[in-house]
Amino acid sequence: MLEKTTKKAAASKEGKRQKFVELAESRTVNAIKAIRIIGKLGNKNAYQFDDSDVQKIVRALNKEVDALKARMSSSGGKESVDFKLD
Repeated sequence: MLEKTTKKAAASKEGKRQKFVELAESRTVNAIKAIRIIGKLGNKNAYQFDDSDVQKIVRALNKEVDALKARMSSSGGKESVDFKLD
């Protein structure tokens, strides 16, 4: 009976790992695509912006990467999204 429980727990752990890998890969690809789309705003022929705008965007993205690191290394972290250029 104990062997059956151990096998079930191992299968559950493998399933959780597989789900994590699947979601992590998909979400990371989506995040990279979103960052690349933001990068397209760097076309000075199409948009008007200054260095302070760029710094604000980079700070906001870095802040979220730092929050990601915190959530992945411990429990907790904030979920809200707050970003304004002005």
